[in-house]
Parts: sequence; C-alpha cells; structure tokens
Amino acid sequence: MRQVKTVVSILVGCAFCLAAVSWTASGQEKVNPKLVKRGEYLVSTGPCHDCHTPMIMGPNGPERDMKHMLAGHPQELVMPPAPKLPPGPWMASFSATLTAWAGPWGVSFSRNLTPDKETGLGDWTEENFVSTIRTGRRMGKGREILPPMPYDVIRKMTDEDLKSIFAYLRTIPVVKNRVPEPVAPETPPPDVK
Repeated sequence: MRQVKTVVSILVGCAFCLAAVSWTASGQEKVNPKLVKRGEYLVSTGPCHDCHTPMIMGPNGPERDMKHMLAGHPQELVMPPAPKLPPGPWMASFSATLTAWAGPWGVSFSRNLTPDKETGLGDWTEENFVSTIRTGRRMGKGREILPPMPYDVIRKMTDEDLKSIFAYLRTIPVVKNRVPEPVAPETPPPDVK
C-alpha cells in the first residue's frame, strides 16, 4: 500500500510539473516549478482553502468543493440579508459555504483566486499580489481587504513565500466565477476606545 501511495505521489508531482511546463510552452507565462511546488505546499497547509474553496454537503458531511477550488464565493449563491446579531459576545455569521461572512464590517465574500482573466487573478501581476497582501488593500492601494482574511498574519510571510503562492495560483484550473462586491454595514460600527 505504501508503494502505491509513493507511486501516486510521484505521478501527481509529474503531472503538476508537466502542467507548469505546458503553460510555459503555450507562451502564457514562465513558471518556476520549484516556486509552484512551494506555493502548492503553502496554500494546502495554510488557511487559503478554508474560505476560498466553497464547502458543500457530501456523503459524510461538509467537504470542500474541489471542482471550484479556490474560486471563492459561488456566483449562483445569492445571499439573503445577513442575520442581525444582538449586542454581546457574538460578532460574525457566515454562509454554509464558508465564503460569505457578515459582521460589523458589513458582508465580505471570498475572492476568486483562480487565473481567470475576467473574474479571478488572471490579469494580476506578482507585484499586485504581493502589494495586496503587504498592505491589506486591493492592488496595494484600493479598497481594504475585509475579515476574515488574515492578511495581518499572511503579510509577515517572506517575499519568496508570497511569490511562491502567486506562482502556484497561476497554475491551478481556471474557474469563471464572479464574486459579488462587499456589502457595507447598515450603520457604522461603534468607536472602540
């Protein structure tokens, strides 16, 4: 059984490298296989899938919908208004897919991280990606990235790690999925003193 797992791991690794090489061969982009492999590791062991890959109900309970891997909030899932939480220790609510979150900041939707040029990160550069993570603002200067994105932790990663994540995201399957824009809160949150 162990030999079968090893062979499968080798075949998956080879397929992954061939995908990266074929993308390079198609003239779209040069991909460093070492960066891609490191990025795959960081994405699979970090929190990326927790919010950017929708959850669906499977035969054994909730599971990630890998057909929509890292595609963000499903565009066909139109959310009703977020539930109103009473004052107290509860601060946020979230959708069953874990791709829509509501709290004092309003409603945020997990972004499509696939390389789709219209709805994902297809037109982003490495610099756009790194700048977004470092500043907590879209493209480094746009609107703020909203909770629950842990950019304050992720921005402490090395440049090489962030570049590896971006390199990996350039190689994953394209999913056309237009994520809605965030919804502003009805009333501004009270000032915390």
